[in-house]
Amino acid sequence: MMRDHTNRRAVVFAALAAGLLVLVFGLTYRVLAFQLGAPVRSLTPIDSSALAKFPLEIGDWTGQDIPLDEAIARKTGTDVYINRRYSRHNGRESVCLYLASGVMARTVVGHRPEICYVAAGWMLDKQRSGEVSLSEETKVPCSIFEFSRSGLNTTKTTVLNYFIVDGQFYGDVATLQSKAGRRLGMVDYAAQVQISLAERLSADLATRIISDFATDSGPLVVRLFEDIEEQRRSTESRKDHQEK
Repeated sequence: MMRDHTNRRAVVFAALAAGLLVLVFGLTYRVLAFQLGAPVRSLTPIDSSALAKFPLEIGDWTGQDIPLDEAIARKTGTDVYINRRYSRHNGRESVCLYLASGVMARTVVGHRPEICYVAAGWMLDKQRSGEVSLSEETKVPCSIFEFSRSGLNTTKTTVLNYFIVDGQFYGDVATLQSKAGRRLGMVDYAAQVQISLAERLSADLATRIISDFATDSGPLVVRLFEDIEEQRRSTESRKDHQEK
C-alpha cells in the first residue's frame, strides 16, 4: 500500500513537472516569436528559381531533389526551400540538405530541429555546439543534435543546423536573439540550413559525415545568398532609374 501511494505521488509529481515545463517552453516560444516576428526589410520573397541554382554537384557529393510533402512544406511557413539528398562514395555515405528562406524571421527559426523532431515523436538525446570550417581561417558556429526513436529497431538521426542573417552565421536561436534580435526587422534575408543523416552509424561517424558536407557546401551557401542580394540590388537600381 505504501509503495502504491509512493508511485501515485511520483506520477502526480512527474505530471506537474511536465506541465510546468510545457508552460515555460510555451512562454519562451511566444516571447521569441514576438521578438522575431518582424518581417525582413525586403518583403519580396526570394524567387524559387534562385534557390534552385544551388549546385547538385559539390566536390565528390552528387545531389538529387527529394519532393517535400506539401502539408509539411506549408507548415514550415518559409517562402522558398530546397530539399535534397547528397551522396558520395557510390552512395555509401548520404546526407539530406534542407535549405530554406522566408521574409518572416519567425518562420525561419520556428521549425528548428529541437522543436520539430521532438514534436514528430523523436527523443532528443544530445545537443552540442559545433563549428563549420569554410576555410582554414573561417569557422562558423552550428548546433549538432542527436535524436532517437524507439520501436522494433531503435532509429537514430543526427542533425547539423545553423542560421544565416545578412551573411552572419548563428549556431542557435539564443545567440541569434541576443546578437540580431533588435535588428531583425531591418535585415535583407534570413535563412536556415539543416543537414541530417538517418542511418545506423555511430554518433561520431554520423557527425563526421554531416560535418564534411557542411564544410563542402558552406562556401556555396554563402555565395548563393551573395548572388541573390546582388541581383536584388541590381533590380532595385533599375526600378529606381525607371521611376526617375
